[in-house]
Amino acid sequence: MNKTKLTIAATALLAGMAVNAETILKIGYSNAINSHYGVGAVAFCEGVEKGTQGRYKCQQYPNNALGGEREMIEAVQIGTQDLANVSTGPLGNFVPEVKVVDIPFLFRDYDHARKVMDGPIGQDLLKKMTSKGVVGLAWTENGFRHMTNSKRAIYTPDDAKGLKMRTMENKVHMDGYKTFGILPTPMAWPEVFGALQQGTVDGQENPIPVILSGKLWQVQKHFSLTNHVYSPAALIISPAIWQKLSDTDKAVFVDAAKKASVIQRKKVNDDESNGITQMEKEGMQVVKKVDGDAFRKAVTPAYATFAKEFGADKIAAIQAIK
Repeated sequence: MNKTKLTIAATALLAGMAVNAETILKIGYSNAINSHYGVGAVAFCEGVEKGTQGRYKCQQYPNNALGGEREMIEAVQIGTQDLANVSTGPLGNFVPEVKVVDIPFLFRDYDHARKVMDGPIGQDLLKKMTSKGVVGLAWTENGFRHMTNSKRAIYTPDDAKGLKMRTMENKVHMDGYKTFGILPTPMAWPEVFGALQQGTVDGQENPIPVILSGKLWQVQKHFSLTNHVYSPAALIISPAIWQKLSDTDKAVFVDAAKKASVIQRKKVNDDESNGITQMEKEGMQVVKKVDGDAFRKAVTPAYATFAKEFGADKIAAIQAIK
């Protein structure tokens, strides 16, 4: 074989190796691998590996192993972390338009919320992430948020008044919760269990899947089914990775993210169905009949602020979806 043919053969071999090279992607999230975040991330990674014939695989980093959600989003932006499955609470600090979905009592139920996130409004918000340094692949889910505390049962806003409550680092949440008389205390999730244990804060608010995954019954006595905020989540990817993908591989990643969303939402549904019984079994006192009308009435003044920030038309458009 002459020198030219050897060069062609070597080039072809190297090209083939490059195509078939295995890339390991780091994906992080806040809860355990068997939580709603975990099952969504695992399903996504399985879809990517299968769809790329093993050229892309994931390494899972559950339980804030790569930092809290704010740190993970920053890492995805700069490319030191490849993927994250994160809630909109901290994501809104990077993509301000997303904060609109964090308004208390904006969504009626899961059906309403999922239709919004999967429809034109939600998809437009997903696209807005690109200009802020992260690529949104699909909306996943955290769930409707509820209140727990160590002091007393909460039926009405008056019962919540004066409680020092850990909240996400999210101004929309905090503005809403102040109308309930709560003293909002923003804190990253990795710090919460210790703060509750030490009495630094009286309570916290989170979806049932998070309460279960965090075993918060160990440090909280009271749980109230307030349903005060719907908390979406998103699978995001670093632009550094996204820009390297072929159009075919990009389609694989998006398809895997959408399928992961279905699985993650199912886990949220399952935890909602079984979680209250488990919490009661673990000794929590559960308030199932909360005065939702009183909470909605209490938060009404904050809607004037939300309308100025996001536009009354945008809020009305979300509320109008059936």
